[in-house]
Amino acid sequence: MNGVIVIDKPAGRTSRAVVEEVQRALGIKKAGHTGTLDPLATGVLPVCINEATKLVQFLALDTKDYRATLLLGVRTDTLDTEGRVISREEPRVTRQQVEEALHGLTGRREQLPPLYSAVKFRGKPLYEWTRQGIAVEQLPREVEIYDIRIDEVRLPEVIFTVSCSKGTYIRSLCAEVGETLGCGGCMSALRRTRSGCFYEEMALVTEGLTEEEKRELYTAHLAPMAELLPGLAVVDVDASLAERLRNGYQPDGEALTRYHIPFLAAGDVIKFTFGKEHLVAVARMLCASDELTSGEGKKQAVRILRVFND
Repeated sequence: MNGVIVIDKPAGRTSRAVVEEVQRALGIKKAGHTGTLDPLATGVLPVCINEATKLVQFLALDTKDYRATLLLGVRTDTLDTEGRVISREEPRVTRQQVEEALHGLTGRREQLPPLYSAVKFRGKPLYEWTRQGIAVEQLPREVEIYDIRIDEVRLPEVIFTVSCSKGTYIRSLCAEVGETLGCGGCMSALRRTRSGCFYEEMALVTEGLTEEEKRELYTAHLAPMAELLPGLAVVDVDASLAERLRNGYQPDGEALTRYHIPFLAAGDVIKFTFGKEHLVAVARMLCASDELTSGEGKKQAVRILRVFND
């Protein structure tokens, strides 16, 4: 059993606990998620099963969509309502000021991860250092906010939708807006509505189900590996080349000319499938596809990044 199951993570549970629930129901050892959701958050949590765990490094790069609630006038040490309140004040702001502050977040920016976060420092999550009272250096990370839309302003709460790059902390955005407006702010609710090609309509709700019911639900909604990474060009190969790829072969141009190769540029990432039903490998093009027959047929044409026994 290989593939991805999309879970609708409930509030109050860790992402790791959800993965362990899937493991117990299916009786498997290998599973992992593609991006942590804090216990407060709900929504789309893709869980990779067995061979699909090798895809986490690719799926984790996907853009994400969230629906968040910003609570203005409250500052906390965790930047959300689960933390210790540092200050409270009445937010004396207009809708226009709120809109300007939120829209000012769009674009590329550097963001410091919250002190209470799973980002690692010297092998331990930041929240462990913080709970021990040890101050550590927070290294900024570049993130990108593609779009922000305000859904509702009902002061002191503001509900908004954001599309962003991986690694973006929405509670940090909420706190930043609060500081921009001068009254402080924190996040009071968060729901991930999309992670790459996985949408909330696909997410499975498992609360109240027995282990057997969960097993049947997971099995029925397992997304096959060959269907993942839909944005990549596909090269469907025969059994012979599939086996060679799985054994470490780095194909040259001559080996690929017998297959349909879509237009590709050097650097493009592609996936090799077998029978269009099994994922064989993910690779990076070392040359453009129109160069495969340029007389250097024995020259390596792609670099295999990952192989799969799907």
